[in-house]
Amino acid sequence: MIERIREEARKAFEEGKIEILIGFGRGTLRATPIFIEKKEDVDKLIWDDTCWINLATYLRRFRGKKTGIVAKGCDARSVVALIAEKQLKREDVYIIGVPCQGMKNEKGEEFLSCRYCEYPTPPVYDVLVGEKREGKKENYPDVSEFESMPPEKRWEFFSEEAKKCIRCYACREACPMCYCEECFVDSLDPRWLEPGLSLSSLQFWHLVRAYHQAGRCSDCGACERACPMDVKILYLTRKLNKEVRELFGFVTGLDPEALPPLGTYSTEDKEEFIL
Repeated sequence: MIERIREEARKAFEEGKIEILIGFGRGTLRATPIFIEKKEDVDKLIWDDTCWINLATYLRRFRGKKTGIVAKGCDARSVVALIAEKQLKREDVYIIGVPCQGMKNEKGEEFLSCRYCEYPTPPVYDVLVGEKREGKKENYPDVSEFESMPPEKRWEFFSEEAKKCIRCYACREACPMCYCEECFVDSLDPRWLEPGLSLSSLQFWHLVRAYHQAGRCSDCGACERACPMDVKILYLTRKLNKEVRELFGFVTGLDPEALPPLGTYSTEDKEEFIL
């Protein structure tokens, strides 16, 4: 697999399809992002079950350049979402798709986002390395478990997780869809959130960030894995993805022409909230 990735990357440089390539190289404990600008360096590329960082996070830094990316299913879905939101041009991105075998942490445990992944094979790519893999059809069992709790238990669970947060914003920085030039938490005019670690501030941060991801999140799990305090975050974004699918029949990152439901409207939208 590694040799095939390197071969496709080398070919893309030789044919002038890319000026820079974002891929994975050897890190200390796991794979780390690398940025290659000449074909002679493609031998630095690797692929294994520690390539869990969503490389789509880096694409906007190279807008205007022909940029290649080694992308598993969730990465490619984030690329599609960024194209749909006019943050990238499809012709500027060359996707070397790699069907994902599932990513693992340092203990060898499969990540939650991989455990329930429906799209291990990139839905959009320029070249696919390896055989397509079938995704899981679990229908959000983790979210269903959360939904089955009584409301007071759900709030208690959310509060206990929010308490761990130190507002370092590592989750925001790891997410390819958190690309605002000024995040609402950094805004001074108007000021949406006071500094500090009061529980209400922490709860507000996590709820609003999750809402901003509704219909935009690819379930990659980069946010939760980046958290130094092990705050559980995915149950919120996955809950909203489930709601978006049930209400609008929409799944993030499958069609670059399809806008996220909260970015558009339809006269057929459900209006059950209107009394």
